[in-house]
Amino acid sequence: MSEERPRGEVAGVSVSVDHYIGGRRVSSPQTFATHTPGDWKQKLADVSAGDAATADRAMQAAAEAFSAWAALGPTGRGPYLRRVADLIDERVGDIAAVECADMAMRHESLRERVISRGARNFRAYADLAEAYQERVWDSNGTANLVERLPAGPAVIITPWNAPFMLATWKLAPALAAGNPVVLKPAEWSPLSASLLADLVDEAGLPPGVFNVVQGIGEEVGAALVGDPRARRISFTGSPETARHIGAAAAANIVPFTAELGGKAPLIVFADADLEAAAQKAAGQFDDSGQVCLAGTRLIVEESVAEEFLQMFNTFTDAHVLGSSWDDATTITPMIHPKHLAQVEAFVECSRAAGDQILRGGHRHTPDGLWYEPTLIKPASNNSEIVQNEVFGPVLTFQTFADEEQAVALANSTDYGLSAIIYTSSDQRAQRVGRAVRAGTVWVNCFLIRDLTAPFGGIGISGLGREGGDYALDFHSDLKTLQIKEGTTQ
Repeated sequence: MSEERPRGEVAGVSVSVDHYIGGRRVSSPQTFATHTPGDWKQKLADVSAGDAATADRAMQAAAEAFSAWAALGPTGRGPYLRRVADLIDERVGDIAAVECADMAMRHESLRERVISRGARNFRAYADLAEAYQERVWDSNGTANLVERLPAGPAVIITPWNAPFMLATWKLAPALAAGNPVVLKPAEWSPLSASLLADLVDEAGLPPGVFNVVQGIGEEVGAALVGDPRARRISFTGSPETARHIGAAAAANIVPFTAELGGKAPLIVFADADLEAAAQKAAGQFDDSGQVCLAGTRLIVEESVAEEFLQMFNTFTDAHVLGSSWDDATTITPMIHPKHLAQVEAFVECSRAAGDQILRGGHRHTPDGLWYEPTLIKPASNNSEIVQNEVFGPVLTFQTFADEEQAVALANSTDYGLSAIIYTSSDQRAQRVGRAVRAGTVWVNCFLIRDLTAPFGGIGISGLGREGGDYALDFHSDLKTLQIKEGTTQ
């Protein structure tokens, strides 16, 4: 490893292509290229690719920073976190531009909503950590007190979709709890993490409290999660990768949270506002379906299925496939040629298996990364297209006769991250909402988040919970102090 290389320019913004370790930029002799999905021929940057030695250096920096950061306490750490939040708000435009270029989410969404959620995350956890009240009670002749202790360095591994916001979602509670962090962003969209390092540096966080290590998961991610100095591991990605990380965490007896894939049902009852339900269903194609929470399985009551499908097609016809920079665009290019090929393979296997392609089913253009919004009627609920996450603009369409069948279909996969229900009946909303197995169930809405609520999945959709005090508890060692009554003054 050597010192910082010259910064590059992406979408008019200065971006470092190097790691951020111990408060300094550090380069690697090996690099990997990141391209813009809107025009894959355009290479944005050659990014430093870390290895085991890079991981070791970052973990050492975090370990050395731990004692002083933990000793500050929530009130001492809070001003740093709020300063980061302020800087995010000041730089929304720059962050949105770089992330749009790097992973092709709609620029309008990034600049108006998504990036600012990062600032909200930092402020929320600064407040939550400061407001924490130790649990105090009497029992069995003792006075009892439970306190949160910072656990130690945390390794955070984030996905390529919405990378900046999801990094802050994990980073903020770890820092608020008193844990230094080593962040490993996804290699398909690493650049906004580098901007986050710039903001943390400007906010004045002590060296080693926040570190960014870039690179290929097998080369640097494996070294990070296998390091015995890591005392917490938080991962968002695929179940396959989670199994490897979980094995490494188990070897060192390290608590591990994983937010994994989804195959959410979107259940529409006959008493629902069909137009609203159909519009929301067509909206699941947003961001080319590259959203783990998306309701990709449309499950519609038989009596209104035809009417719903007509409305759905009308709303889907209104989608615009185009540039992420154009506010008129609703469906953006997919992240990477390899991912597009994977989505294509899912659809072709579905076609070969006898599933009915109701619409779409092809690339939008031969030379771009856009895929047509696709709806498939499976020959069976056991069809691969129903049971496996596609992570693209591909939905399935099934019908049900009664509530019992709707719930059975909703719960028929190994996933359980989220679900969406449309009904006008409060009793049904309560009944079905409780019966569907998912970490989050939305009724007559979608993607509304309360930062204090638990977030995570059931089954192969995840392990553990993030959000609110749940995240702070995960990043802490809980200690109970018991004092025998009458023995102290």
